[in-house]
Amino acid sequence: MFIHFPSNSGLMLSHNELIALINAKPPLVEQMIGQDIQVQPNGVELTLQRVESHDGSGAIAFDNSERKLPGTKNLDFDDEGWLHLPEGSYKIVFNEIVNIPKNIAAIAKPRSSLLRCGVTVETAVWDAGYCGRSESLLVVYNKEGFRIKKDARILQLLFFRLGEEVMKGYSGVYQNENIQPGK
Repeated sequence: MFIHFPSNSGLMLSHNELIALINAKPPLVEQMIGQDIQVQPNGVELTLQRVESHDGSGAIAFDNSERKLPGTKNLDFDDEGWLHLPEGSYKIVFNEIVNIPKNIAAIAKPRSSLLRCGVTVETAVWDAGYCGRSESLLVVYNKEGFRIKKDARILQLLFFRLGEEVMKGYSGVYQNENIQPGK
């Protein structure tokens, strides 16, 4: 069976397409600290709002009825905005809010500077139709730890055009989560 996909499906959005979508209503990405720096040739860099340590265990099952997220504890930046993280894993929350149309999905990759420091960011897929302030997992592999400053650019979100608009976009529990006006 032959399936025909539109010629522009599966393509990563370019800088010019990203700018156009950021200037649209609703904007693809909002609450950026510095759009000129954050919009890259192939994606949009997200910045660090806060870091939290996990406090307890979590659990997931097939239908989410038994999902249990561990509690977290906010870690405070010092007076100069720095935070030293020992080896381990941390929940991170981004400053930016994303509003993904139903014909686009996104994945993210850590900035190469993180990797060179022995640190990475683990993420899930940003589904078509998702709107919200996202979270990811920061993993410090470096045995000496890692210093990070508030508002640091830490990952690049890459947007891909889908073959067609999805009928039903993301509608999970994390939709519009962590959106606080003025933050």
